[in-house]
Amino acid sequence: MKNIKVLGSGCTKCKTTVTLITQVAEQLGVKIKIEKIEDMTQIMAYGVMSTPAVVIDEQVVHKGSIPSREQIESWIKE
Repeated sequence: MKNIKVLGSGCTKCKTTVTLITQVAEQLGVKIKIEKIEDMTQIMAYGVMSTPAVVIDEQVVHKGSIPSREQIESWIKE
């Protein structure tokens, strides 16, 4: 199971990112644990300055925009 965190302030882009990741995982039949982090101290601890950001198994894999469906699929399939 992949542990995925979406870092962001709770804006529309951040919520869309959570929804997209959840949808792709369901379509691929992959179990994930997804967590939304809105605390700025925690976000800064990852060295992220632009959100939304995606962290998979404690590695920052994306930041600054909504990831594409293809990007999400590649992260989940790994």
